[in-house]
Amino acid sequence: MSDASLHASTQENEAQFGDYFALLKPRVMTLVVFTAFVGLLAAPAGVHPFIGFCAVLFIAVGGGASGALNMWYDSDIDAVMKRTAKRPIPAGKVTRDEALAIGLTLSVFAVVFLGLATNWVAAGLLAFTIFFYVVIYTMWLKRLTPQNIVIGGAAGAFPPMIGWAAATGEISTASVLMFCLTFLWTPPHFWALALFVRMDYDNATVPMLTVTHGRRATRRHILAYTVLLAVFALGLAFTEVGGPIYLVTALVLNLLFIKGAVQILRRDEAHAEADSYKVEKSFFKLSLLYLFAHFGSILVDAGLDRLGVWA
Repeated sequence: MSDASLHASTQENEAQFGDYFALLKPRVMTLVVFTAFVGLLAAPAGVHPFIGFCAVLFIAVGGGASGALNMWYDSDIDAVMKRTAKRPIPAGKVTRDEALAIGLTLSVFAVVFLGLATNWVAAGLLAFTIFFYVVIYTMWLKRLTPQNIVIGGAAGAFPPMIGWAAATGEISTASVLMFCLTFLWTPPHFWALALFVRMDYDNATVPMLTVTHGRRATRRHILAYTVLLAVFALGLAFTEVGGPIYLVTALVLNLLFIKGAVQILRRDEAHAEADSYKVEKSFFKLSLLYLFAHFGSILVDAGLDRLGVWA
């Protein structure tokens, strides 16, 4: 190999800023930031804008740290799954040791500075969230049980509770129900995805429900969790964060979500494969809108309430 070719090959494998940023799972971080922001603003206690900005920033950093530690531990299965093979570690851009160092450093930074900026209840919740996602979910249960997504969903459900605690210093019924909204949304969201990317989990020997119990059982589970999710989503409308906008949004979206889950249940694999899992993919896309619309309507109601519209 010529010096020029060797130099070009070396440059291709050198990590860029985007590779390190990708370790933080920015797409997941978007959800973390948004739901934490809603929890912060929907809380009854007023927060100085700068303190609020710092709180959301440190929660985001903590979420990114969790992503880096997840990629560090899961680099072996990421390498054999089509949808994760281009992540920074399996792609050879970032080493496992670098990912571990970044994850640990950012975890400590986020927890300490959130505590200093707001209160130690919020910081404690953030620390527990990182621990839960990395140790309980990633290291222990992800490769052990088909309920991995159900359990792991708790980690992604904590940000609105942390945002609420950052503003109030406490946990309330409303913040717990916001937690439940994300927690119960996660299984049907990911199981719908698993229905049309099943071979990824087969190849990685991850005990996803589609692998351990089959697709028919997965379809039943999607409907069961979707109905349970609707109960908690509507219940949130009758707490202090609920309002007319949220109630209408929850009614419409949960009816559509249940309808989609029923359609998925009625499908067999022959029909699903024939149309390239069109129904399952539509349900998955709706699930992306579902969560953002619910939390967005909470934000709108909170803003209108502060303007005195609902007074």
